[in-house]
Amino acid sequence: MAAQFFSSLADSALLIAAIALLKDLHAPNWMIPLLKLFFVLSYVVLAAFVGAFADSRPKGHVMFITNSIKVVGCLIMLFGAHPLIAYGIVGFGAAAYSPAKYGILTELLPPERLVAANGWIEGTTVGSIILGTVLGGALISPKIASHVIAHTPPSINTPAEAAMLVIMTIYVTAALFNLRIPDTGARYPRQQHGPLKLVTDFADCFMALWRDKLGQISLAVTTLFWGAGATLQFIVLKWAEVSLGMSLSEGAILQAVVALGVAAGAMIAASRIPLRKSLTVLPVGIVMGIAVMLMAFYTRELFPAHWALHLGRLHLPVYLLVAYVFLMFVGALSGFFVVPMNALLQHRGHVLLSAGHSIAVQNFNENLSVLVMLCVYAALVWLDVPVGIVIVLFGTFVCLTMWLVMRLHVANQRRFDSVALIGESKH
Repeated sequence: MAAQFFSSLADSALLIAAIALLKDLHAPNWMIPLLKLFFVLSYVVLAAFVGAFADSRPKGHVMFITNSIKVVGCLIMLFGAHPLIAYGIVGFGAAAYSPAKYGILTELLPPERLVAANGWIEGTTVGSIILGTVLGGALISPKIASHVIAHTPPSINTPAEAAMLVIMTIYVTAALFNLRIPDTGARYPRQQHGPLKLVTDFADCFMALWRDKLGQISLAVTTLFWGAGATLQFIVLKWAEVSLGMSLSEGAILQAVVALGVAAGAMIAASRIPLRKSLTVLPVGIVMGIAVMLMAFYTRELFPAHWALHLGRLHLPVYLLVAYVFLMFVGALSGFFVVPMNALLQHRGHVLLSAGHSIAVQNFNENLSVLVMLCVYAALVWLDVPVGIVIVLFGTFVCLTMWLVMRLHVANQRRFDSVALIGESKH
């Protein structure tokens, strides 16, 4: 848990620092969402290989190696590499890290405990995302950055560079915790080494999950969620700038608020939704899409400027307080419906495949969705489409996709009661 917390903390802080670095370089606005695109590219390109790598050795060793790769990415960004390239190297480490992080759960726990375990993992991850986003915003703020720069080597001159140095030490801390993870004792058949055999093996795993009636529903939902979630990160930052008049460091707080809601929703799902009832949360996805669309009509002008909450020296405008509550609600809906889906997908993947291979297939689909949706968003930004229209299009897409997934599940159930398979043992 500690290793995952620090690794995720650094990932979230690094995104804010990398955006600040692009702004220092006067990069065009459409390049900002490309940061995430370069980050997730490795998840798609290396999907056939990272699952086999994760299953080839103890998961703690895998996570140590991959966190070390993230440190290298930070180093080259610090010493002048273009942020997109360096952030892509960090993504390479993250892509290889993920199958080990989630795969270890199926090695340690029975199926009925996977929803609760995913709730805790997602809760811890989201907690680190909240702190990491706030940390990234704080590190690039002039007041804190000046203190950090004063205690760093002379070559560190900007807030973004100072933030990068701090983030790199967090990755090192995570790597040290990885060394303390015990071997679960799980062993898999000898992994393929030839690229062609690995790709063929991955294709077989890919088709096995998509043919499975439970696997295809849970995979479709998590694929949509991660693509939408990655895009929403940048939409929230742009919406904060246009509708609420906030800076990058201030907008990062809104990202943290969404993440706080996700953590709350994940915890509620972990305590209330057993694995056998996981598919009952599907309608929540449509509610989330509608809630996101409402963002398009929210601006600071909806409330008088003098309306504010005063708590001692704290001055919080009402328009901002309402925005916090609303974004937390959107996040809670997301967390509540994705955690049971994630657990169901892990369960079916473990039954049909191996831990590392099933997570690699999941990552491939989810991050291909991220790539496509971020490319579409970058194109909309390049075309100067107003953020309000982007939000409405985004919410409509989420609602329509979830409706189609629900129709597919109903059609599947008419042919065969696939829900009865939930909880079965590995073949």
